Amino acid sequence: MERKELKVSAIKNGTVIDHLPSDSVFQVIRILSLDNSDHPLYSGINLESKKYGNKGIIKVENRFFEAEEVNKIALVAPHASMIEIKDFEVIRKTQVEIPDSIAKVVKCINPKCITNNQDVPTRFVVMNKDMEDELKLRCHYCEKTTARENIVFK
Repeated sequence: MERKELKVSAIKNGTVIDHLPSDSVFQVIRILSLDNSDHPLYSGINLESKKYGNKGIIKVENRFFEAEEVNKIALVAPHASMIEIKDFEVIRKTQVEIPDSIAKVVKCINPKCITNNQDVPTRFVVMNKDMEDELKLRCHYCEKTTARENIVFK
């Protein structure tokens, strides 16, 4: 019996987001608004990974990500890596890092917070970032703490 493999083509220019937890792939696509993008997008879930058992991956043609977008990825997938490709060559590979603070990308869960009632950008201090299951965000303004599973992205 002949063994067949289906491979996703390499991208000429763009970004590969690798080592995502499989159950986070669609969330990353949503929070980066890739589901509303005109750029070609390839994704895979439950792919074999020597390091993590299984993983997810996203490849986006002609798209490179800003720091705020990478911070979103880090909150959802702290072990992800970002691989930038130009002319089919890897020009940079970086590991995402959970920042010490985060601004403008997460909504405060406190309905009375000034950020939900006035045009004030959100700011949070990241707590317990070394214990990813215990990661929390504390609002700079109202000091309300949000657990990782309750984070709402703007």
